[in-house]
Amino acid sequence: MSDLFEYPLDTGYLLRKKRAIKKELLQKGIFIHKKVAILGGSTTSEIKDMLELFLLNEGIRPDFYESSFNKYYEDIMFSDELKKFSPDIIYIHTTYRNILNQPEINDNNDQIQNKLKKEFDSFKFMWEKAIADHNCLIIQNNFDYPRNRSLGNLDTAHINGFTYFITKLNIMLSEYAQMNTNVLINDINYLSSWVGLEQWHDLSFWYNFKYALSYHAIPYLAKNISTIVKSAYGKSKKCLVLDLDNTLWGGVIGDDGVDHIKIGKETAIAEAFSEFQAYIEKLHKQGITLAIASKNDYENAIAGLCHPEMVIKQENISNIKANWEPKFSNINKISEELNIGIDSLVFIDDNPAERDIVKSQLPDVSVPDIGQNVEKFIDFIDRNGYFEPIRISKEDLQRNHFYELNKKREEIKSKYKDYGDYLKSLNMIADINYFKPIYLERISQLTNKTNQFNLTTKRYTLTEIEEISKSKNKIPLYGRLKDKFGDNGLITVVIGDVKGKELHIDLWLMSCRVLKRDMEKAMFDAIVEECIKKGIERIYGYYYKTQKNNMVKDHYRNLGFKAVEESDSHGKWIMEVKKANEKKNSFIARGEYE
Repeated sequence: MSDLFEYPLDTGYLLRKKRAIKKELLQKGIFIHKKVAILGGSTTSEIKDMLELFLLNEGIRPDFYESSFNKYYEDIMFSDELKKFSPDIIYIHTTYRNILNQPEINDNNDQIQNKLKKEFDSFKFMWEKAIADHNCLIIQNNFDYPRNRSLGNLDTAHINGFTYFITKLNIMLSEYAQMNTNVLINDINYLSSWVGLEQWHDLSFWYNFKYALSYHAIPYLAKNISTIVKSAYGKSKKCLVLDLDNTLWGGVIGDDGVDHIKIGKETAIAEAFSEFQAYIEKLHKQGITLAIASKNDYENAIAGLCHPEMVIKQENISNIKANWEPKFSNINKISEELNIGIDSLVFIDDNPAERDIVKSQLPDVSVPDIGQNVEKFIDFIDRNGYFEPIRISKEDLQRNHFYELNKKREEIKSKYKDYGDYLKSLNMIADINYFKPIYLERISQLTNKTNQFNLTTKRYTLTEIEEISKSKNKIPLYGRLKDKFGDNGLITVVIGDVKGKELHIDLWLMSCRVLKRDMEKAMFDAIVEECIKKGIERIYGYYYKTQKNNMVKDHYRNLGFKAVEESDSHGKWIMEVKKANEKKNSFIARGEYE
């Protein structure tokens, strides 16, 4: 079923069979529920139906609010219905046809600038009103180019050209989004160019039904929006697992020898593989983890990775499985050793038999049917939006460095017979404190990306985190951890709701890269300290089961809490503060650090 939503899309089948596809998707299992308001400057009913399919495929079950035709501005500014709906996401579907202040051929530069400002300000005012009223994410289309240009090629270079005007306006939208994390750009300017303007626009569809894009283009638009939404809720992939022979380089190294694999600039095919590697390198620099699963002798794999023309080097690979074991078994081990969910992996292999085996044995791994033409490999990764970010944080850029440090920790751990002695040897220091402005974006990111060590899996926008940080009725704590190998960054968050003499822990999450270091115990000790300061007598903890957080089902039990309610799907736990005076953490010192 998931193959239906992978590039290249069979748009005709998706549009014809949407009801049957929806019925099958609804049987998939556990969803997160989100309220999505679609506010359109043109007709949107087919867009809504198609977006629902793509979101269901990502494990997101949407409830929709849909504006009347071209009433997006009025709904945001005046609609009580929209306020009652209380959206998690507002998607504003506007196109070039909704630009009201278009340039005229006799406008001077000042008039053009005034029109640009007036057009931009109308959207800015609308976004800020929506955020103030609904405290939600805004997904805003930028503007596509029209099908025709009255000034021809001059249209993009002359101040009175409409494509010039649209380019300037799109830059203004992008610059605003860079500074305002609640606004995300849905780049239909690029999407329409990729689909092709002749395919994107259907004038008959516009004149008859007021759709600003063609029927054929609707699934591509829906996929683009769903890619943004899944990223916003932590569902983007984290690791790219690669085969080697005829995937990362041309040829079979065991047969051809390292000197004869195809990589570099000498031939067309070698250059194609080099360009594929250059794209992978960009993903790696953005924080995507790389791994190898190849049927090869390990020595041959390392020799290939050390080839002087390679763009991807051995040191870029966090986990190498080059042996003769089944690839699905090796991919499972990669997931376990990197401590990331199996559904966070994308596997790239030119061999269709190997792809099918991995698909059948590991259905949660994304395995695009890339074919055997290296010229198209990038498209299958890029068009499917596996690694779509909505922001790139400092922690994202350092993620692979964190994995390298963890390798060193694992190496030294094997030298200790007693695990406690190993933990002592790390010389760990934790900075545990109330939320600070400098960390709010990272905290919001963690709440939306962390799924395994996450007791309630509640998601928060940056605006909500800012409000929590200022509330006198909250105990919002972050935790950073460093040791003798380096800084792990900000890796844990607790949000407690103060109700009289009680603290209710609404959120407790931690990055899996610091599991089994007693950081959760250090956080609990900090929670107890704050409760004592505030005269809180009881702490309540909650667990809500998801597909991914079974590992923390007994978290509160292990800390000494008593069950108030307990079932397979949820738990409610209580701890008397006076019984929690003895510290749980023995291995981590407390202290702030740069």
